[in-house]
Amino acid sequence: MSVLEVKNLKKSFDKLEVLKDIDFSLNKGETIAIIGSSGSGKTTLLRCLNFLEKPDGGKILINGDVIFDADDPNTQKEREIREKRLHFGLVFQSFNLFPQYTVLKNVTLASELIAKRKKGYRSNKKQILKQIDSQARESLGQMGLSDKLNYYPHQLSGGQQQRVAIARALAMSPDVLCFDEPTSALDPELTGEVLRVIRALAEKRTTMVIVTHEMAFARDVADRVIFMDCGVIVEQGSPREVLENPREERTKQFLARFSEE
Repeated sequence: MSVLEVKNLKKSFDKLEVLKDIDFSLNKGETIAIIGSSGSGKTTLLRCLNFLEKPDGGKILINGDVIFDADDPNTQKEREIREKRLHFGLVFQSFNLFPQYTVLKNVTLASELIAKRKKGYRSNKKQILKQIDSQARESLGQMGLSDKLNYYPHQLSGGQQQRVAIARALAMSPDVLCFDEPTSALDPELTGEVLRVIRALAEKRTTMVIVTHEMAFARDVADRVIFMDCGVIVEQGSPREVLENPREERTKQFLARFSEE
């Protein structure tokens, strides 16, 4: 069974159709890289998966359960949106860290807020907070940041800040870890630092969707590549099929333009 199924997903802003019948699935332990020109709908797709944008049509399923159906109001209750977001860990282009909090607090904050809304929190507060702290420390350890727990974001490099953002997403134990151009805000020398972390996650079979312009990285790390253009999935397949032997003319044109830049 697929971890994630996206069926005929649609999204428009006014009269502009940004996503047109997007349809794909993601298996446990699989990494999908999504490529395409700016404005092709890649970021909007991730935002719809994370319910930062509400799709206009289609369905989203996690482990076979429908968590969103545009035709079923019962799947669109605002009070349930935060819970549904827990299925997806989203790492943004910018780091989105809270400057007033330490590295450790940046990672634990969301889990603490969610825990406070659950029954039994007061009676088990100490144990719950201890577990959250432990998970955060483990995630930061995976990112090689165990020595930075009490630092503040301004004391870190851009690469370190992005690794904190990844640790924050991992600490929530999401079904799918999503990246939206995770290196676009980094200097070239720091890009490799973050890509090495994501590569290690892929080797551990973390389930991921990565929007990227790093073609060599997509070729080496992804199990499958999706090429989007003008709000549709034009082509998808193995990195070799899509990046080296594309079938569709639009894919060929995009790759040709990209290689010239």
